Amino acid sequence: MASASATATLLKPNLPPHKPTIIASSVSPPLPPPRRNHLLRRDFLSLAATSTLLTQSIQFLAPAPVSAAEDEEYIKDTSAVISKVRSTLSMQKTDPNVADAVAELREASNSWVAKYRKEKALLGKASFRDIYSALNAVSGHYVSFGPTAPIPAKRKARILEEMETAEKALTRGR
Repeated sequence: MASASATATLLKPNLPPHKPTIIASSVSPPLPPPRRNHLLRRDFLSLAATSTLLTQSIQFLAPAPVSAAEDEEYIKDTSAVISKVRSTLSMQKTDPNVADAVAELREASNSWVAKYRKEKALLGKASFRDIYSALNAVSGHYVSFGPTAPIPAKRKARILEEMETAEKALTRGR
């Protein structure tokens, strides 16, 4: 019996393919395709990525202009820090005022770094890079070894060289 039902389903007559007939009626107009009134997640993510890329590229294309007053203030503050570093490094280790001078230097260098590290226009300047490196070396030494420990000759020479190149860069506006 199972074979009879199997053959009955296999022996269906071949009918021509069904063609839909179009009937014009005035009952209801055809429905428009569904509209998307909401954004999909992928649409949102692509818009977010595009806006992020645009804002980042605009920052690189048009850096914020640095006014002459801000530039003069940077030069004045940087020169003051350079002279303070040189005067502190030139003190003898037996001088009783070394600890006070180091404390003043650390305070001046911390305020200089806090003021100018966030300025994006200065980050690319050679003078900023050299001063920042020298201040980092000086502060690191005094934090590690104490305010009365003398700076080794090699480190001192490198710090003074960075100060010199930073001064040259400052005079050139770099």
